Amino acid sequence: MTIKTTFTALTLGATLAAGAAWADGSITYAGSGGGLGQVMKGVFDDPFTAETGIAVNALATSDRASALKAMQVAGKVTWDVTELNPIEYATASLSGWLAPLDWAAIDPSGTLPDEAKLPDAGIAATFSTIMAVRTDELPDGKQMTSWADFWDVDTFPGGRALQNQPIDNLEFALIADGVAPADVYSVLATEEGQDRAFAKLDEIKPHITAWWTAGAQPVQMLSDGEVAYTSAWNGRITKLASEGVPVEINWNGGGIKASYVAIVKGSENVETGQQFISYMMTNPERAAKFASMVPYPGMVKGLYDHIPADKGAMMPTHPDNVGKQFVTDAVFWGKNLGSLKERWEDWILE
Repeated sequence: MTIKTTFTALTLGATLAAGAAWADGSITYAGSGGGLGQVMKGVFDDPFTAETGIAVNALATSDRASALKAMQVAGKVTWDVTELNPIEYATASLSGWLAPLDWAAIDPSGTLPDEAKLPDAGIAATFSTIMAVRTDELPDGKQMTSWADFWDVDTFPGGRALQNQPIDNLEFALIADGVAPADVYSVLATEEGQDRAFAKLDEIKPHITAWWTAGAQPVQMLSDGEVAYTSAWNGRITKLASEGVPVEINWNGGGIKASYVAIVKGSENVETGQQFISYMMTNPERAAKFASMVPYPGMVKGLYDHIPADKGAMMPTHPDNVGKQFVTDAVFWGKNLGSLKERWEDWILE
């Protein structure tokens, strides 16, 4: 993955000034609320209103896929822009509940990579499921640098943990078996590829100390020394390392997860919604301010020019990290999660 284009502050400023004429009034944004909602309010919502005169009615929401379905069935759309996690996005996109986006209007200067600009959504924030390593548990002179190493229990003895779900683990297994991260979904899309992933998981299964189900669990297991190596979410490992625990992130083969923003099909404020998405996604200084407060960076070029180098190096879309990973394919999982989850649940009990 590359971030190819350039950002011109003057052009964005002109775009926002022109965009103020797109619409008046307000838009409704369906987000997560809580602490994240407060950060959104300070970094995006209130400044957007101050610059455009358009109020942002932010809602704390959950189970957005069900809410979107209900709106479409009823023919009464009450949200304009919505945040979506990967499965929500896949469900909404495959079901046709999202409006097409005009990226020429949203990103006229080309500040975003193609990977961030989907036909019906934008990737506004990211985190990664990565491999976390207790460095004090490594054999002398050895470094664990790949999922192949994670599978190598002879060279790297010690307790291991993985999340109890097929998402990520099938990808990690294929990468451990020699598939390049960029090719993982073309392989996983085939029956032979799925069989290959489960066969590789058969090898590591006897050596898994725990199958975690909540993000705090691998952090606690690493902290307690219960496991030496585990999959985990990058932000939690960064925090653990800052507390003095000898852990490090291995980005090789990590799975980037996206938080999407989209406009609900049937919204009467499509142009204003696109203006708000542009405001959220295309300014590197604003994106850096958000990422400095919440470790879920966007993908706009120039973001890391505004973040201290040591902090940027611990984020998934940093240029040194992003190309080593794969972006979790939400649509693939939207189509295949049911069957693969059923197979996973049978496999985990064998």
